[in-house]
Amino acid sequence: MIARSQPENEPADWQHAQRDAFTRPTDLLAMLGLPAAAVGLSDAAAAAFAFRVPRPWAARIRRGDPDDPLLRQVLPVAPEGRARAGFVTDPVGDRAAERAPGLLYKYRGRALLLVTGACAIHCRYCFRREFPYGESVGHARLDAALALLAAAPDVDEVILSGGDPLSLRDERLAELVTRLAAIPHLRRLRVHTRVPVTIPTRVTPALVDWLCGTRLSSVMVLHTNHAQEIDDEVAAALAPLRAAGVPLLNQAVLLKGINDDAQTLRELSTRLFEAGVLPYYLHLLDRVRGTTHFAVPLRRARQLGRELRDTLPGYLVPKLVREQAGRPSKTPLVP
Repeated sequence: MIARSQPENEPADWQHAQRDAFTRPTDLLAMLGLPAAAVGLSDAAAAAFAFRVPRPWAARIRRGDPDDPLLRQVLPVAPEGRARAGFVTDPVGDRAAERAPGLLYKYRGRALLLVTGACAIHCRYCFRREFPYGESVGHARLDAALALLAAAPDVDEVILSGGDPLSLRDERLAELVTRLAAIPHLRRLRVHTRVPVTIPTRVTPALVDWLCGTRLSSVMVLHTNHAQEIDDEVAAALAPLRAAGVPLLNQAVLLKGINDDAQTLRELSTRLFEAGVLPYYLHLLDRVRGTTHFAVPLRRARQLGRELRDTLPGYLVPKLVREQAGRPSKTPLVP
């Protein structure tokens, strides 16, 4: 199938939404009826890591609630400036795993391709918030990464990541996937993205075309941390992907004050399943600098994992894991 493009010079609805995002915290807070002092807004934190929130996702934040779990995922606050041992610039060893610009080898049989540094939303706990995308990502650097993949017959799965790959246009992604499908030993394509949750109109017919239009088996891994993020519009947007046979999985991050209680996590798993998405991973926080206030102690994380296992059917229990630099796989945290 050929990816269907927009008429020339006419951006798609999702591109309008991406460009029209909130880029100043004060503008978002004004919409929510919240004074900056009431939420602990830090201008210094916003300057250190740029603020960006799409309006469709912002519309799900509760007005007047300074502790809203969506707001707290994106709000720049003073604790981001705290230094703490073990919180570093590259907590998962991305740079050591880079074999070509933007191409990471971490786990056997899989390669991760960083296709862009852009994201539709800037989550404050992002483990790549200090990744030097300018040195690794760009269309001009893609040839070297693909040549290395072609010379690696032990790799049978490619993961598109970033940034967020779905912040790119469908035409560009279709071209990339066509080139990947031409590498004979590749069998699977995985796309890690938050955009269908933050901007549901991003799920276009063209997206479904390039995702399903090659010999590669495709999987989409979403990133959702709270049931409040999945409204009816998100569920409807995911329906064409399910209808096309694309497996939908979710990975969440365990975040203090946002989803670190069993009831919230149960509601997330239930809402995901109702939208046709299976819970996949629940990650312990990757300890990147600036995120100390999100950290949940390991003992508490394990307790939550046990509570989920004891109160949900197995297919709704995400694997509680931690990623550690240099390890051959993610580390499970609940026996």
